[in-house]
Amino acid sequence: MASSKQSFRFGLSEILLIVFLLFSGAMLAFHSGGFVLNFRSLGFTLLSSVQKGVSTVTNGIENTFNAVHELARLRQENKELTERLKNYEILQRANTDIRKENERLKEQLDFSVTYQEKNYPAQIIARNPDSLYSAFTINKGSRHGIKKNMPVLAVQNGITGLVGKVVTVGAGTSLVMPIYDTKCSVSARIQKTRDIGLISGNGSSDSMLNMSYIKKRVLDELQIGDLIVTSGEGGNYTSDIPIGSISEIKTLDYDSSLSIKVAPVIDFSRIEMVIVSDLIEVNPLLKN
Repeated sequence: MASSKQSFRFGLSEILLIVFLLFSGAMLAFHSGGFVLNFRSLGFTLLSSVQKGVSTVTNGIENTFNAVHELARLRQENKELTERLKNYEILQRANTDIRKENERLKEQLDFSVTYQEKNYPAQIIARNPDSLYSAFTINKGSRHGIKKNMPVLAVQNGITGLVGKVVTVGAGTSLVMPIYDTKCSVSARIQKTRDIGLISGNGSSDSMLNMSYIKKRVLDELQIGDLIVTSGEGGNYTSDIPIGSISEIKTLDYDSSLSIKVAPVIDFSRIEMVIVSDLIEVNPLLKN
């Protein structure tokens, strides 16, 4: 007896039933809003993520531009402050120079009031290039009243000291030979003992002056630091103008006089202004 197999086949009615059921479920889901809500939530998530990314990038770019702008502003402020500081330093130096110049002029004025001679303030405008600081030129000449052999003085730190004398006179300038020049000699006196000797130079502003013709017998009366002043003899200098102070005393077996070194009271490397004195104006005896 033969057996027969029964197979399950979908008929048209079954397929229509399945389609109807699926359609009905979909319509029910749409009608209830479940799919709509899911699509809205998904769209919102995607849109918000994009917006967040765009916002992050935008904020980053904006912060970068702000930082660059701030850096440029700070650099400009730093440049302006640096320029102000430079201007302030220049102004401070200018004020310091003006104060120093006023002090020097005040010293010259005080000197002019104190001394009775007719004085001619002058400025050093050149140094002798052949011998450093050996001779210098001042900006006053014959048309200002300057004459040959007039004494030249200077004031430093409130102290008046002998500089030298005028050796050449031009119309608007004059040449001054300082006391440290080897060709210059000045009759001088030890202020304490009143002994008279002769001051001569060694040719350099850095070296000591020499004082000669002081007898050995006064050795015990002398001390380092004793003041040396002009004697007033010879007619070229008034008396008691400070020249320097004793810095060294030596005795020489072959010489009856002492060998004395004198430190000038004037720092010749720093003088800028001098005063030329006219002795003839106040001493009629010297006119003859």
